[in-house]
Amino acid sequence: MRCVNLARIIGLLLAAAALGACSTVRLAYNNLPELSYWWLDGYLDLDGAQTPKVRDELAQLLAWHRRNELPRVATLLQEAEALAPRDVTATEACRMADRIRERLLAVAEQAEPAGTELALSLGEAQLQQLERKYAKNNAEYRKEWLDRSAAQVQERRYDKFVERLEDFYGRLTPEQRALVRQQVAQSVFDPRLADAERRQRQQEALALLRGFQSARPPAAEARAAIHAYVMRVADPPPGPWREHQQALLQEGCRNLAALHNITAPGQREQALRRLQAYRDDVRQLVAAR
Repeated sequence: MRCVNLARIIGLLLAAAALGACSTVRLAYNNLPELSYWWLDGYLDLDGAQTPKVRDELAQLLAWHRRNELPRVATLLQEAEALAPRDVTATEACRMADRIRERLLAVAEQAEPAGTELALSLGEAQLQQLERKYAKNNAEYRKEWLDRSAAQVQERRYDKFVERLEDFYGRLTPEQRALVRQQVAQSVFDPRLADAERRQRQQEALALLRGFQSARPPAAEARAAIHAYVMRVADPPPGPWREHQQALLQEGCRNLAALHNITAPGQREQALRRLQAYRDDVRQLVAAR
């Protein structure tokens, strides 16, 4: 089932591409099957029978993405280029975020058949490896976010936001930095709530996979269960976590619009050049198929 996480890897690369070196993005994208294989292997310790199948499925998934999704990504970038030179609203920022989410869900859905096949082939030793990996990730998250004071968490988030924004717009002015600091201080972000949600989803995934081990359901039934799990993660049911996620999304849209709307013409020109360069990269990736 972890094959569906190629969608997350692709999404992270696509989101970071406009902020990074184009040649690096192209190299990373072209090597996604290999990078994804090693990422999956770290979670599941794939065996000799699974390895060639997983490698082949990852290569096919990337070929599908290059053929079907990259042209859509190019269109999204073109729309973002139209927004860059002018003021934007929070609604426009959220609309773009929704479009990106749709593309990531399309990748996850495309990965479901291969993810289902892998999930049904997992043994107990591999699920124990997955548990250990989850525990390691949880310990790292605790060290990074939960063992820090509220002030330290705010400072860490502020530093990360400034770094990303300056990669995109160039150096921020004191006024812009002050706005980012204010936005972080007023944020609804709650690392403990995020930690609790992630742990719950981990336990659900382990229970789902162990259920497959014991019941050996037909592939169609297993795929439906995996799809339902992915959708619960992407679109949580009503409750505190859904409310928190939606509040964070709206906050992020407002914050981005507010920051963008006080950028100078030169900063907007740099942002536009970044987007144009990335769209050129996407075109080259499509042409290379």
